[in-house]
Amino acid sequence: MLRLLLLGLVVIVGVLLAFRWFSRSQSTPAVGTAAPEFALPSQQGDLVSLNDFRGNWVVLYFYPKDMTPGCTQEAHNFQSDQAKYVERHAVVLGVSVDGVESHKKFCAKEGLNFKLLADTDGRVSKAYGSLTNLGIVQFASRHTFVIDPSGKVMKAYISVNPARHSQEVLAELDQLQK
Repeated sequence: MLRLLLLGLVVIVGVLLAFRWFSRSQSTPAVGTAAPEFALPSQQGDLVSLNDFRGNWVVLYFYPKDMTPGCTQEAHNFQSDQAKYVERHAVVLGVSVDGVESHKKFCAKEGLNFKLLADTDGRVSKAYGSLTNLGIVQFASRHTFVIDPSGKVMKAYISVNPARHSQEVLAELDQLQK
């Protein structure tokens, strides 16, 4: 019995260490530096580029998976606050490694009208230090970047609580726009 418990403990520790090793990604863009450019398809199939939003603030948020509880809550909060983002001349863009069809279904089911971008190869998530790679499974880490109208990263959120994140980003926009 003791051997079985020790073996179980060794397996659990091994899995945790493997997760840490596989999930390492490069660093996020530093505050004050140019945000990495991208062009990705949205849920509507149109190609969306960071450059399309020059002159506006961009809230670029990465999330793990369409139609999961935390991601749905975060998306609902960004959706319900859309008018507040418009007041601040800001656009919200969500990014995950899910495809266009998954985003289309997620938006239809949840009533989302902002753009969700399909980063199916994980290239953009990786450029933002937001790709978790578990070997054969990849997903975007829950990170958010506030990008100013000139294209510079002004704030990076690496620890995000989906329940209050939209309000946190709005408060940061207020501070940055003073």
